[in-house]
Amino acid sequence: MDVSSFFDRKKALFVAIFAVLAFVSAGINFSSLLGTQNQSFTYFQFFAPATGFFLGPLAGAISVLAAQAAALLAGGDFSLFNIARLAPMFLAAYYFGAKNKKFVALIPLACMALFIAHPVGREAWFYSLFWLIPLAATLFKENLFLKSLGATFTAHAIGATAFIYLLPSTPALWAMLVPVTAVERLLFACGISVSFIAFNYALSWIDARVPLKAVRLDPKYTVKFNAS
Repeated sequence: MDVSSFFDRKKALFVAIFAVLAFVSAGINFSSLLGTQNQSFTYFQFFAPATGFFLGPLAGAISVLAAQAAALLAGGDFSLFNIARLAPMFLAAYYFGAKNKKFVALIPLACMALFIAHPVGREAWFYSLFWLIPLAATLFKENLFLKSLGATFTAHAIGATAFIYLLPSTPALWAMLVPVTAVERLLFACGISVSFIAFNYALSWIDARVPLKAVRLDPKYTVKFNAS
């Protein structure tokens, strides 16, 4: 593998641009994170996974990690849970951009095992069944919505596993979260899909004027514009 192909000058520029956009989106709250204080989901969850496609899984994941690290430094809250929250979107971006998702889809399965191994998780084992979705979604590689659903549940698996080990919870809390999680992740999957389509069209408009050789575009969501 030629590492330089991931980090040429143009790719590095786009990694920086996407990292800045991700950092801005991370500052806009979408919903509170139940069971915690001063923790929220942001519009970052809508935007971040798509970077794994445009920049490639590795470079996209790095731009996501850079944005989250900057947000963590700006916030100054270096709790173990906040540090652990760097991982979910990093792997969601990698999942979204990877052509072969079966390997990364094994991570949610590992999270299932860890969740059920926890005393509280053992009583709320049914909650971890959500994490079969990323594996099932690998059977439909070309479906944007299912790919988005797989990415958001990959992030969810890691985040929920960190939650159960690092913060106090009860089986009743996890049972209550089942319908909340279902609705929330459907919204995130819709948001990821819409963000992906919007950025793909916007980047195709730019590409018609200045070729974006460092960025991958999906031809299904590309309009050929006249440069004039």
